[in-house]
Amino acid sequence: SSGINAEWSLRPGYKCRCYKVIHGWLFLSSLILLFMFTFLYLNEVVIRFNLAMDYITIALVVWNFGIMGIISIHWKGPLILQQAYLLIISALMALVFIRHLPEWTLWFILGGIAIYDLFAVLCPKGPLRILVETAEARNEPIFPALIYSSTMMWTVGMADGEPVGGYNPLNSNAPPVDNQPPEEQGVKLGLGDFIFYSVLVGKAATADDWNTVIACFFAILIGLCLTLLILAIVKKALPALPISIFAGIVFYACTRFCIKPMCDQMALHQVYL
Repeated sequence: SSGINAEWSLRPGYKCRCYKVIHGWLFLSSLILLFMFTFLYLNEVVIRFNLAMDYITIALVVWNFGIMGIISIHWKGPLILQQAYLLIISALMALVFIRHLPEWTLWFILGGIAIYDLFAVLCPKGPLRILVETAEARNEPIFPALIYSSTMMWTVGMADGEPVGGYNPLNSNAPPVDNQPPEEQGVKLGLGDFIFYSVLVGKAATADDWNTVIACFFAILIGLCLTLLILAIVKKALPALPISIFAGIVFYACTRFCIKPMCDQMALHQVYL
């Protein structure tokens, strides 16, 4: 619910051009994740693996790691470094969900957020659609802390289409693609998509079965490929969560409750195919 509230709060703020407030909120969120949560999880890793490391070394590592992330995301840096830090932030946020939410609550949130993503992107009054349309009307980029730029250009009849995640860098007022910097080209995904992808894979990892993790990973990839295929056909902004999340839930259930017990029984009776 906090993510949904943030989306609805972001829309009027962006519409009223409260850019400094939004930048401050995003900066504070990045600061907390890259410093506080990185320190907490790094400390747990050190304790878990019984590594000899003093607090001064940990503080220096976290400081350099966090400062580099803040500069790459909110100022300037190599695109690949910005992508890496955005993925790390998504994974850190996903760990918060996995550690502090009950299992069934987490599954209901995954299903609910996938359904909500349909409304937010496709509905004319959806917050993400209004945000994108406002950005396109003003010919302004969406905040880099909210968008993952893949730089992968689509070629299947998608020159005038829109990328996944509801952001179209190729609007009629934008400069030609050849004149755009790399971070403004290609398919763009909302950072929230990666957070819930990470939640799905992370929750699968708690089952202590690599087959389940791999199945969920490939389900997400299959969902993204299908979304891109539909995108090439309809040529309009599409939500990136629904197909991948529902495919991941189906793959998770089939692998954990059908394939894993069958493999365990085959191994127990020494049956090999």
